[in-house]
Amino acid sequence: MTGSRDAAARTAVGPMTLAAIEHHEPPARRLVDDDLAESFLPGRARMLVRLARAGWLRRAVRSASERAAPGVATSIACRKRFIDERLSDPLNETDAVIVLGAGLDTRGCRIARHGDLPVFEVDRPEVMEHKATVLRRVTGAVPASIHLLGLDFENDDLISALTSHGYRPDQRAFVIWEGVTQYLSAEAVAATLDALRPLAPGSRLAFSYVRQDFIDGTNRYGAEALYRRFRQRTELWKSGLVPEEVGDMLAEYGWRLSEQVGPSYYRDTYIRPTGRTLSASAIEWTVLAER
Repeated sequence: MTGSRDAAARTAVGPMTLAAIEHHEPPARRLVDDDLAESFLPGRARMLVRLARAGWLRRAVRSASERAAPGVATSIACRKRFIDERLSDPLNETDAVIVLGAGLDTRGCRIARHGDLPVFEVDRPEVMEHKATVLRRVTGAVPASIHLLGLDFENDDLISALTSHGYRPDQRAFVIWEGVTQYLSAEAVAATLDALRPLAPGSRLAFSYVRQDFIDGTNRYGAEALYRRFRQRTELWKSGLVPEEVGDMLAEYGWRLSEQVGPSYYRDTYIRPTGRTLSASAIEWTVLAER
């Protein structure tokens, strides 16, 4: 069990490496902006990202990624941009940000550069200890507005843990649960949604998920290598959702589905304006819900 959890934690490096490499694209061709992604990575990954300043190497990395998982790297960049845009929407009235499965997420640090909006980053205790080390390396200290919570999701009470670190139940939260749900059992996904019930009206939830038909193997969307890696060899990906059922599932836990986006949205909104010939994968979708 521990080995499986450690392997899941290590997968956080891949998406952040892709985001960091993407940041080397010229601004008009970029799918996502994250100038801190490179600095949050471990040494070897930082070296790869630095080398990827050369266009030919960026193209080689993307080609290798496409062969293993067509469109997935593009989808990861686009989901990050979608969540960033919804979080920074000036009409979004948010009192606190909660990042579940925070890993190497840079949003707390990026937010801290512009204000004192409290950010509560939640992950396993050892992951949060590593995150504190990364923040001290990158910024000199953990910013005062960032609260790192080491939590056992299976046994600890999420809201109580947040409250003990300064979160107030009346605060409207923007919850980010990105790239996490597929690593959890269906029961753990339901338990997390249940744990979020006490959040105040006006709160929002942004999360990504893998389609259930990919988890089942009934549709592999051309990503045979990805399926072998995450379902056959390791079973790191444990559960998925059906897009047509997401709205009803969220309603059971007091949420209203606001947006659900996938490859066609990414193509029309993010990819076409760059002029790049990229395709997003249909394997993963991103959701925004409201209370």
